[in-house]
Amino acid sequence: MPKGNDLPPMSCLHAFEATARHGSFTQAGSELNLTQSAVSRQIRRLEEDLGRPLFERHHDGLSLTPAGRHYAMVIQRILRELSDETASLRRRGNDRQLTLAASPTVASTWLARQLPHFQHAHPDIEIRILTVEDPNRLDLAEFDLGIYYHVPDEVDPPGLTAEAIFDQESVSAVCSPIYLERHGGIRDASDLLQRHTLMVVEDHFHDWLTWETWYRSLELAWQPPASTFRANSYQLLMNATMAGQGVTLGWTRLLAEELQQGILVHALPHALPSRGQLSLLLPQHRHLSVAMQTFRQWLLTSKA
Repeated sequence: MPKGNDLPPMSCLHAFEATARHGSFTQAGSELNLTQSAVSRQIRRLEEDLGRPLFERHHDGLSLTPAGRHYAMVIQRILRELSDETASLRRRGNDRQLTLAASPTVASTWLARQLPHFQHAHPDIEIRILTVEDPNRLDLAEFDLGIYYHVPDEVDPPGLTAEAIFDQESVSAVCSPIYLERHGGIRDASDLLQRHTLMVVEDHFHDWLTWETWYRSLELAWQPPASTFRANSYQLLMNATMAGQGVTLGWTRLLAEELQQGILVHALPHALPSRGQLSLLLPQHRHLSVAMQTFRQWLLTSKA
């Protein structure tokens, strides 16, 4: 029997955690590849070690005692944290593996086109993409490098430093040729507000550039638009824009290929220099692996 601060056997803790989740010795045994009686013995051993019952046995099943419920929450949290940290260490231990975090829009419209060039030059580096809309919600343990639009002193995710990928960037009103075929040409900035549909993202993270800000910064007359299409996802709005739903604000370097191929066109001739720049986000106080250093050097030298 354990004494003092000795921990119960891990096999007992695993059996208890599985049984607490399933409420059944039989189902826990199936998960752990043990017999029902083997799981029951592990639980009994744990209860004897702790000196109190963890389950109430009924003719129709099991239920956790108050002590059992609390202990189950503790064990599940510890096992989850241990699993997460183990996965993180294994990932970091592979110097040729790279996890890139990006917004869904950046990942799908820009990064996905760039990666084949990088992987052709560095076929030994394994790439994994993590999409998170708001960089402030990133878990620093889950990724190596991030690619996001960064606004200094306004959108500064904690624990990260930013290096600009593009030396300059501008924001224009863009739409698809399909939209213009359906609704006719856009004569000027006033006509856009009066007769056309503006795509509006309802997302606090993107509030640093709104249609009203764009108009007023360019000294164009502003009034509430006659028609809007709203969503809380910029990626959804961009897909809807390319499908001919309306006119959106687009970052010209980010959408360079869509503009070059004619998938998107400029709805107006105006362009506003962007306060935000597509940037490489690096976790502070972390050793840069070979894969991280290689990708950083390739990205910043080839895309500036």
